[in-house]
Amino acid sequence: MKLATLNNGSRDGQLVVVNRDLTRMRAVPHIAATLQQALDDWARCAPLLQAEYDDLRASDGQPFDPARCAAPLPRAYQWLDASAYLNHVDLTRRARGGEMPPSFLTDPVMYQGASDDFMGARDPITATSEDLGVDLEAEIVVITDDVPQGVDPATALEHVVLLGLVNDVTLRNVVLPELAKGFGFLQGKPASALSPVFVTPDELAPYWRDGKLHRAMQVWLNDRLIGQPQAGEEMQFHFGELIAHAARTRRLGAGTILGSGTISNASDAVGVCCLVEARVREQLRDGQMRTPFLKHGDRVRIAMRDEAGNSLFGDIDQQVRIPGTRPLPAARPAPQAATA
Repeated sequence: MKLATLNNGSRDGQLVVVNRDLTRMRAVPHIAATLQQALDDWARCAPLLQAEYDDLRASDGQPFDPARCAAPLPRAYQWLDASAYLNHVDLTRRARGGEMPPSFLTDPVMYQGASDDFMGARDPITATSEDLGVDLEAEIVVITDDVPQGVDPATALEHVVLLGLVNDVTLRNVVLPELAKGFGFLQGKPASALSPVFVTPDELAPYWRDGKLHRAMQVWLNDRLIGQPQAGEEMQFHFGELIAHAARTRRLGAGTILGSGTISNASDAVGVCCLVEARVREQLRDGQMRTPFLKHGDRVRIAMRDEAGNSLFGDIDQQVRIPGTRPLPAARPAPQAATA
């Protein structure tokens, strides 16, 4: 099934069930008012929501418009982000003249981010200045139910109840001096945007297997396809291993969002899911970085599609807004997506 949150003016919005082709929706207040409420009582709510989803596919419902949606979880109890695609880590470190520590091959890299404010898929990316180095990062996220402390990787996968996409916005020129302090991210990681809908694992068969989502992540910048790497390839740690890592010394609460990190393949031909990777590839190949970071008015689109070209989660489609600069251009129609 597919679930979304309608922006109704409240902090947590209104939970709706969305049909498979993302054209119709139905509010379900008799089951749960919000997605977090459903996650808190998932064993009871999931079959009831599934019944609504099955019925919605055969009836009218209401029109579904991603522009009316908040993030599926506008605020979450926990947001953890990993860096499971080690090609990305290796490239960025080599461009700075460093090496990837051998421990990264066996021990996942993960940080705890701010979870009090997630953007909807159509909300603008705002920053105070282009000089901050505004970047996108296209990732997969999983959402868990209650996860016990010390869970093993295989059992951890049973706790994945929903999947989605995230644009993990990063301010590159803020991140580096922050990390140099040795205490992690704060100002360099503003609000991230979630896909319009979250999807249950069964709905993603046969792409969801072995703890990985085997589809291409497609990223457009100003209607130009800049990347379509395969998410199921070159992922060092599957989501079960990432969840087990996070739950090694504590339990995880229902509604925990866990990200894969920027999707990255070694091949230059498949492009990139963030601009800093394009820049470090240029540095390593040509000796200089040419790709600029995001500018006011730039349009970013992130999507994952099935073999027929249908969007699995709805598209993240955002424009960059820098207050005090020129007006935003009018939005153009979305380009046709290639299947991959």
